[in-house]
This record gives sequence, structure tokens and C-alpha cells, in this order.
Amino acid sequence: MNLAELPAKEIERFGEHVSMIFGDRQYTNVQMHKDTLRLANALKSLGIRKGDRVIIQMPNCPEVFQSFLAVYTLGAVIVPINFMVGDAETAFIYQNSGAKAIISSKLFLPKIENCRKQAPNVEHIILIDAEVPAHTHAYHQLLAKHSDNCPIEPVADDDLAALIYTAGTTGTPKGVMHTHKSLLTNAQMQVDTVDLPSGLTAVVVLPLCHSYGIASMNFGMIKGGGKAVVLDSFDIDKLFAAIEQHKANSLAAVPTMYVFMLLHPDPKKYDLSSMKYWICGSAPLTQETWNRFKEVFGGEIAEGWGLTEAGANNSANPIQGAKKVGSIGRPMNGTQMKVVDDLGNELPPGQQGEILIGGPMLMKGYWKNPEETAKVLRDGWLYTGDVGYRDAEGYFFITERKKDLIIKGGENIAPREVEEVLFKHPKVAEAAVVGIKDEVYGENIKAWVVLKPGQTATAEEIIEFCQAHLKRFKSPKEVAFLPALPKNLVGKILRKELRKM
Repeated sequence: MNLAELPAKEIERFGEHVSMIFGDRQYTNVQMHKDTLRLANALKSLGIRKGDRVIIQMPNCPEVFQSFLAVYTLGAVIVPINFMVGDAETAFIYQNSGAKAIISSKLFLPKIENCRKQAPNVEHIILIDAEVPAHTHAYHQLLAKHSDNCPIEPVADDDLAALIYTAGTTGTPKGVMHTHKSLLTNAQMQVDTVDLPSGLTAVVVLPLCHSYGIASMNFGMIKGGGKAVVLDSFDIDKLFAAIEQHKANSLAAVPTMYVFMLLHPDPKKYDLSSMKYWICGSAPLTQETWNRFKEVFGGEIAEGWGLTEAGANNSANPIQGAKKVGSIGRPMNGTQMKVVDDLGNELPPGQQGEILIGGPMLMKGYWKNPEETAKVLRDGWLYTGDVGYRDAEGYFFITERKKDLIIKGGENIAPREVEEVLFKHPKVAEAAVVGIKDEVYGENIKAWVVLKPGQTATAEEIIEFCQAHLKRFKSPKEVAFLPALPKNLVGKILRKELRKM
């Protein structure tokens, strides 16, 4: 089934309703669907055909949703790129994907033109602005010229729907190949697992030009009847105001966002009583943040987990009912997960090893990269690189990325163990720990700390605090302070950038 069939099915089930709010404008599901089909015809007039790649490079806006579905309609392949990605990575994706067209905004045209010099394959630039340069196409003018009657291209289960490049936290980005079947299956798994009702109002603040955006869009259309309040940037007051104004029920965010919410000087300024579902993913949430959030806002954050290579949503804590703080929850319905040792032998509950994922939502492989594909896809399992364990009740816990473990004097030290202590310090807003070279131990521990507004602290003070709560052996040898930690586009801390420092 082509993913482009989902909007019509949603309209059949729920009729016409407001499905999106962006700024002061409301969009119905019918209006969005018609604009999608107009854009599909426009792309077809520019020569976009089945299998062609189309880059979508925009901040959050309705046109992102329309572009995804228009490309699907033609059987072409979306290549989402967050506009914040650097020039070198962007140029690599342009060239590596072989994309024929880019849909973006005039604000990013200088970057597009610079990166396009290395990618002669890019033939068309479509911009969502009202006035655009002569050598580009105006998005809304294209829509006005074309009808909303466009047949959906039939696709096979193995046909590509999306080419999603990893964030490049450990090196050159890799293009994750997802089919219509893998993305649809993952969305259905999420619907079957996460006990959310239809008709919710969700605030959308995480980047849509990402695997998160794809998964959220598909989930929303299958669940149906809902409304997305789309924000183009993360601002605490705008977020809280949107929740209050639209009586929103659901929010998906990353740990850093929840930390910033707790730093708001007057959290009771806004009426957030409509919020029922606070969801967190992308990176581990500390126990201290979870406890403080419940104390301040009254809500229990439900943690989940997933990899782009497996469709972005693979496990979750119960939305309603008891949650295991620090756990990524149980596997989604239809998802297989296990923990193995270095020889691939499955480990019993409580023992740490690498977490593996299996199921029909796995990627087809990495684009033009059979060597890397062979490393992570073996015997029907995805080797995630995440180290963790499962408990007796089937809940999984991630202790660290395999590559992030610090080996000090032959002992493995998980950065998260040290970070949990750092987050308990009353002056610390954020923290990250990495390994540094040490002549005696081989590696030692360095902590990078972001202090809360208005606070001051010394490295010695932080180290002494850690030594009071940890074995001295596991306490940081060095502490450095930053105004902010380097992160990727969905909030994961870039430890490789900290190591470079």
C-alpha cells in the first residue's frame, strides 16, 4: 500500500475537520489533501517520476506534510533534511542521494545554491515563499496551476518511500532506506501499542523533516480525527501558550526540552491542565528530571525509544498506568527485542549486552553502502549499538551507547551513571560525560556542565559533589563549563564534538 492513501482513508472515517493549526491559520484535512494532490501534479509536470528522490528541507510548516505525501503519491522518494544541518553534510546528502528536486524556503537559498555546486543532479528548486528568484519555482503558484485530481502510483512492498540520513553523530551520514511497508508497519505498531484515543490535539515542536516527522504523520493519519498545532521553533512561552490556547492534550519532546520547561521562572503562568500525555524520546531522561517534572507540572513523562533504522518508534512505557522511570519500556506490538553478548548469544534478564531489534519495520539497508548495511543487519536483526538490559517484566533499559563506554583501568564506566549524579546537583541544568586519554588508566572521565541561569560553580565543587555520591574511581577527573551542550537536531548530545574540545 502506498502511504499516500492514508489521507483519503482518514477523511472517509472522520469527515472534514481542522487537522492543522499553524500560526493564526487553520487547515482542514480536506484542504491539506487537495493541496497535496496539486503539488503531486506540479512535481509530475517538472519530470519527477517513480523512484526519483526529492529533498524536503524546511522548518516546521504545513508544506512539509504536503510535500511528503505529494512525493509518495508519485511513487518517488522523500529525502528529509533539517534546515539546521551544516553545509558539508547537506552537500553530501544532495550528491549522495542523487535528488532531482528540492522543496525549501528562500531563507535557505544561499545554502542550497552553495551545496548544489557539488550536486549537478539537482534540477529544480521549489520555494514556499510568495516571491522567488526567476531560476526557482514558487510552491503556491505551482499549486494554483494544477488540479487536485492525481492518481496514486501503485507501489510494491519493497519500493522505497524515504531515504532518511542519519544525523552523522559518529561520522559521515548514512542514508536509511525505508519502504512504504516498513513505515506503514511501524506506524501501525505504534497505534496498536500506544493507548491514545482518536481526536487528540497535539503540539508539534520537534523537527518534522526527520524520521520523527514521518512516524508522527503516519501515526496521526492512522489514528485519525486529530489536530496538530505546529510550531516552527522551540520557545517555552510559545509552547505553553499554544497548549493553553488550543487545549492541547499531547506533546512529544526530548529530555533537553523538559529540562528547559523546568527552568521557566513562572510555570504556573499558563493553564496546562488540558495536557494528558507527556512523551519523551531520542535520549535518556534522568530520574531527577522525571521527578521534578511531576512535582512542578503534575504530569508523568512516558519514555519511549526507537532508531531511524527501525522506523523511529520501537518501544514505549505505558501512556496510562505505572511507568518505569529510566526504562525505554517494552517492545511495540510486533517488534522483537533481545540483549546479546559479543558472540551474539541472548542474555537472561539483568545481564547487560547489545540490544537487537527485529521485525518488518526494519530498514531495507543503507543507501549505496552495503558494507555498513552488513555490519548492522544480520540474520534478520538490527544491531543497534545500544548497551542495556531487560528486567524480569520485559522492560528494557539502555545504559550506554557501545562507542560511548569509558574504559578506565580495564573497568567499563557508563557515562549515564555519572550524569545521573551530576543532574542531582542543584546548580546543574545539563551535563554530559566523555572519556579522555589518561597515562595511568588509559582513559579517565571528563564532565561538561551547563549551569542553571544565574548560578556559578567551580570544577572542584562539582567533583567533590560527585565523589560524595559515587566511588572516587567513577568521579570526573576534570570538569568544564559550557553555555550549552552541542546537540543534533532532535536533542541528542554530540559526544564526538565534546571529545574534539
